[in-house]
Amino acid sequence: MDRLGAMPEPLREEAGPANGHRAHAVHQPPHSHHPPHAHAPGSAGAHSGRSLGEALGPALLQHCDGRLRDLAWFRSSWQRGGAATGFGRWRTDDGAEREVMIKLPVGPDEYRWTTDLAPPPTPGSAGSDHPTPAVFASGTSLAGYDLAWLIMERLEGHTLNQGWCRQSLEDLLMAAARMQACAIRAAPVSGRPNEFDWDRLLHRARDLIRESVLPEAHHWSESVRKVQKVLPFLAKRWAARPIDSWCHGDLHPGNAMWRGKSPDTTRACVLIDLALVHPGHWVEDAVYLERQFWGRPEALFGVHPVSQLARYRRDFGLRTDGDYGALANLRRVLIAACAPVWIDGEGHPKYLHAALETIDRLLPQIAR
Repeated sequence: MDRLGAMPEPLREEAGPANGHRAHAVHQPPHSHHPPHAHAPGSAGAHSGRSLGEALGPALLQHCDGRLRDLAWFRSSWQRGGAATGFGRWRTDDGAEREVMIKLPVGPDEYRWTTDLAPPPTPGSAGSDHPTPAVFASGTSLAGYDLAWLIMERLEGHTLNQGWCRQSLEDLLMAAARMQACAIRAAPVSGRPNEFDWDRLLHRARDLIRESVLPEAHHWSESVRKVQKVLPFLAKRWAARPIDSWCHGDLHPGNAMWRGKSPDTTRACVLIDLALVHPGHWVEDAVYLERQFWGRPEALFGVHPVSQLARYRRDFGLRTDGDYGALANLRRVLIAACAPVWIDGEGHPKYLHAALETIDRLLPQIAR
């Protein structure tokens, strides 16, 4: 089995108000009746996540009516603000105990999709091969505060970054297809995604190229200028794509873990971050994953994420009609041309060179 060592940090498509994912309209969980001005202790950042958990832990234990015990809070490197994460044990209906993870507060989109996609826990199972964590308990208020929380199955081990191999990649794409299938069963695709302001981003890219010591700066300036010349055509084509899927929005190996302790055929890949699920076209997830490896194509092991995700979608009865290859090329060029704007996360010379090559190779194909 092919393997590689340490994985790169995930790339991000973040550009403030123009971000096409993090700016989604807020989904308010239903049946939420809370004091209008109640805020959780530490929600303004005055306390650490651990102190927030310790402050609200007794109320959570009381709310769970004896099912939750051995609650222990910790602070992890990926948390922001005053969010709290903890571990504990949960007593199921059949009297068995399960290791669980507690998260609070949880954003509205993550709350919605984590609870909507969670299979009901059954005796002896915490989600089977389901691609998202099983949820044992959840709520949108606690101790009188307007605050969403989750008690989910605890997944052991590390993310897929560790021991990354061809099988990991294929399992991650299978989990993405399964998640898309589960999501469309949970809720028909509706609404429009907030689009990137491509014109503003490309102007910003040209400014940054002039102001910085970007490798291959002249090449970058010429390539972005060529994209700008045909941008109205490209942006119109992208905006007209079918909105036919719920996309994960942040698909990369660091957002997936294994359910099961041994790396055999019975283990299942679980997507652990559903905060950026949004309506879109399914190729967005495939291209987002693919471009994590533009600077390290060997880490794709010859797998083409777009065609592989299409194959798995068909296995689940999902549509893959239309020229999705051309649509993927369109997305690749638009994202590649914006790489200088996201240089904090995408500034590695190998990645930037690969982005340039992507523009040069694909722009002639899609600009006609």
